Amino acid sequence: MQDKILKNGKLFVISGPSGAGKSTLIEEVLKSLGNFKASVSVTTRPKRKNEIEGKKYIFISDSEFDDYIKKGQFLEHAVYCGYKYGTPKDFVKRELGRGNNVLLEIEVQGAMQVKNSMPEAYMIFIMPGTIEELKKRLSKRNTESLIEIERRLQAAKKELDFQQYYDCIIINNDYNEALLNLKYILNENTK
Repeated sequence: MQDKILKNGKLFVISGPSGAGKSTLIEEVLKSLGNFKASVSVTTRPKRKNEIEGKKYIFISDSEFDDYIKKGQFLEHAVYCGYKYGTPKDFVKRELGRGNNVLLEIEVQGAMQVKNSMPEAYMIFIMPGTIEELKKRLSKRNTESLIEIERRLQAAKKELDFQQYYDCIIINNDYNEALLNLKYILNENTK
């Protein structure tokens, strides 16, 4: 099955702590590089203000999420900060089959599942310069409570241990430099 999925397009897994800048970098890549699609995630976490259902996330209940698992509809799934997240398998298969490269923004648990099932996927880890910088970014977003920010910082410390399993690491302490590095890596790996 994995040969069939990766026949035309290439799968890129992008991970890193919450607040590292993954979403912002991916949004810019999608605007400027052709032939790339971002995967939509299914989650049980509450929708944040300004989020649009179906654009980046599909918000569902715990029981609906469990049904997805039972039906084998996820490429990967994991629990992050108390909420369930998963990547719909059909979307990834369809886009790769159309010759599109897929950017999969997921946390490290899910990334390790993808690495095991699809070793051809290219793994990119985005990290902030420091944990203190990460804390500032999370606070500045103004989308999580102080308790949630602390939970995400604790998760970030654990996630940093996984960077050794990635094909490359981009340190995002300068947005423009990180964007140039990401575009270069994507272009080099789709030739």
